[in-house]
Amino acid sequence: MVGEAITVLVVDGHQTFAELLGVALTGQPDLSYVGHARTGEQAIRLVQELRPNVVLLDPDLPDADGIAIAELLRHRQPDTRFVILTANNESALVGRATAAGASGFLSKNGPLGDVLNAVHTAHGGGMTVSTDILARLLRSTTPVVGPRAGGLTAREHEVLVLMGSGLDPRAIARRLGISVHTCRGYVKAVLGKLGAHSQLEAVAVATRRGLLSPDRRNGE
Repeated sequence: MVGEAITVLVVDGHQTFAELLGVALTGQPDLSYVGHARTGEQAIRLVQELRPNVVLLDPDLPDADGIAIAELLRHRQPDTRFVILTANNESALVGRATAAGASGFLSKNGPLGDVLNAVHTAHGGGMTVSTDILARLLRSTTPVVGPRAGGLTAREHEVLVLMGSGLDPRAIARRLGISVHTCRGYVKAVLGKLGAHSQLEAVAVATRRGLLSPDRRNGE
C-alpha cells in the first residue's frame, strides 16, 4: 500500500545501542519501529508474531548465532528482510550473511543515514553493503585468471550485472520477467563459474576481473 510505513524490528543484545536505534527509527515518518529482541529466542518469536518488513540484526547474540537465526527465519518468513549490523567486519562473516539471504551488511560505526537507507533498500528488494566492508572484501578476494566474459552466457552476465546493482533473486526475476526458480538457477551458475560462495563474493570477483565496472556495484 502506498504510504504505508515500513515496519522494523531490532535484534541486538546490547540494550543501550538497541534503545538508541529504536529512538532514531521512531523519529522517521516512513518507518514504524515495532520492538526489540535481545536474544535469538526472542527474535524468532517476535519475527513470527509481528512479521516485520525489515529486521536489523546483530550476528553476535548472547544465546545464538544471529546469521543462523536470519537463515532460519528467511525460510519461515520469506517476505521479511534482514540487514546485519555488526562491529565485526570480517570478510568471512559477510559471505555467510549473504549466503543466508541477508539484504545488507553494515558497520555499527557507520552513520545513521546508512542504516535508514539500508532499511529502504532491503524493503525494495535490494542489497546494501558498507563501502569500507565492500572495499575490504575486494582486497581479500583472489583474482581468478580466465576468459574475459568469465565463461558466462549473455543471460548469466545480465544476472551478474543486476546482482552488482544490489538486487536479490526475487527482484532480478521481476526485472527480467522470469521465474524466481529460473533466476536462482542463473545465480547458482554465476557463482559456480566465478568460484564464489555468495552473491557478494561473486560481485567482488567479477569486479576484480573487469566483468563489472565499479559504478554497477552496490546500486551506485
